Amino acid sequence: MITGTLNKLKSQLESPVQYFLPVGEEDIGLNPLIGQKIRMEHTGNIYCSNCAKKTKKSFSQGYCYPCMKKLARCDMCIMKPETCHYHEGTCREPEWGETHCFIPHYVYLSNTSGLKVGITRHSQIPTRWIDQGATQAMILFKVATRQQSGFVETLFKDLIADKTNWRAMLKGNADSVDLAERGESLKNELSASLNQLISEHGENEIEFMKSDVVDINYPVEAFPTKIASHNFDKNPVVEGVLMGIKGQYLLLDTGVINIRKFTSYEITFDAA
Repeated sequence: MITGTLNKLKSQLESPVQYFLPVGEEDIGLNPLIGQKIRMEHTGNIYCSNCAKKTKKSFSQGYCYPCMKKLARCDMCIMKPETCHYHEGTCREPEWGETHCFIPHYVYLSNTSGLKVGITRHSQIPTRWIDQGATQAMILFKVATRQQSGFVETLFKDLIADKTNWRAMLKGNADSVDLAERGESLKNELSASLNQLISEHGENEIEFMKSDVVDINYPVEAFPTKIASHNFDKNPVVEGVLMGIKGQYLLLDTGVINIRKFTSYEITFDAA
């Protein structure tokens, strides 16, 4: 038995993806546990992942309320980069913004519950794709800042989704698509808007990328036919046979649980 606070699943891009469950200081290898019964019990304690203070409720996936209100990583511009307000002098943490937002980002195309567009820091590939449960992914653009990635992504939103249908993603793998062909088609359709954006920011700021498609296989023995979600806030005990792992979800024969949602929750983990 291991007791500690949860963090989001760690992963390694292999075939299939190798997953690890961080509980306190331990990283529990999950792939060998597929087909076995596991048990997680929430102790009732939640500790802010920033200040480590005990909190009654987790905000923005792992923070206490005061930290959620003061940290730049919890601001709305993280979800909507195009709304970055650093240039207005109102960034909550200017130094954090400089090291996390004013660095190369990628705009990518992926196949999760279907075709979608997304953005991520250069250091988060392929982790971001795995976290979203993508079975295929490829880079479309490299941009100089996070805000610019938001500008590019916004152009695509009228044509394809920018969010994953997590229920569909957990019921099985989406049909394979020709991402390279779809990427070229979308760029051609948006050529006028993209060229205008590039002329405004500069060719060195927003670059078209030629990249290979990455195929991702997940360790799943059986997908659920009906989605039932476990929730530590409603029932502190989550147990069942681990049938697979996809994205940030553990697929149990009793239901699914989004581990990232319960970041900073203290649990006790045990495997039969």
